[in-house]
Amino acid sequence: MKALVLQQDKTLTYTDVPNTSGTKPSRPVTIKVAAAGICGSDIHRGFEGGAYHYPLIMGHEFAGTVETAPADCGYARGDRVTVFPLIPCRSCLPCQTGDFAQCVNYDYLGSRCDGGFAEYVDVPTANLFRVPDHVDIVHAAMTEPCAVALHGVRKLSIKAGDAGVVFGGGPIGNIVAQWLRINGCGEVIVVEIDPEKLAIAAAMGFTTVNPRSGDPVAAIAKLTGGGADRVVEACGLPLTFLQAVRSAGRFGEVLFLGNINGDFTIPQKDFSDILRKEITIRGTWNSKVTPAGKDDWSTVLQYMDKQLQVAPLISHTPPLSDGVRMFDAVVGRKEPFNKVIFRL
Repeated sequence: MKALVLQQDKTLTYTDVPNTSGTKPSRPVTIKVAAAGICGSDIHRGFEGGAYHYPLIMGHEFAGTVETAPADCGYARGDRVTVFPLIPCRSCLPCQTGDFAQCVNYDYLGSRCDGGFAEYVDVPTANLFRVPDHVDIVHAAMTEPCAVALHGVRKLSIKAGDAGVVFGGGPIGNIVAQWLRINGCGEVIVVEIDPEKLAIAAAMGFTTVNPRSGDPVAAIAKLTGGGADRVVEACGLPLTFLQAVRSAGRFGEVLFLGNINGDFTIPQKDFSDILRKEITIRGTWNSKVTPAGKDDWSTVLQYMDKQLQVAPLISHTPPLSDGVRMFDAVVGRKEPFNKVIFRL
């Protein structure tokens, strides 16, 4: 089969690899990949020395159809599915409570083992989610980032009419903004410097703030009458982590969702404000697939292509055979891009 293979750091090839279907008892279902998205973590993994091993087939955001499956597993050839990429050990204490993202001995499609940048990938039956008829299969490849965003937003105590702020207008930030609105926030402000991402956010009904036009903290204070109720940092920059804290109003909540790149220091005055304003700060990672039916993934698929819109965020849908060039363009910022999803 064909796959986009990370041979070593900064070296991708589109090449033939052995099809291992049916050789992994713990992953008995073979998925024919239809679409697979590039995540920011793929940049770190492939071009910043972040891979666990080489060679590696990256890609943990994907959807497709069942190619082969055990007769008694509940899935049949042709079923449309998306895949939770974290493979828990199901024996440690967090696994016993359904908190698989806290598993102490997990595997992970696209990072610790081969993932979705290939024609086929083998997965555990328990990691499958059916894609509803109303969801476009390319959009279904964004279930994972949508679930990550929802998992974080669900940690916030949103009340109807709250003022929400998201630092970062890229795919994950825009999705967070949508979840804030869906869950009851009145005005949602998106802070972003990229004019195209700002335009997308504005077209979707969000208030936008460009830090290049002035202090975003002051702008947020003016728009909200003193500070926001719910603030989400989705950039991963030390500056925006601090700005997120400064943007929260009295009794506000701050959610740190972005993987930080650098050290984050809180000055004494800002720390004092956290105490005096009684601000709550939360962290989040990954998503949750329990309890069944109410989990993050099932909820995403229920809302996707309805109240939750991902189509405006997709800027490129190249074939996987164009993967080497596409990654080079993304890493080198050689052209404007938002969400890139390979079609297979």
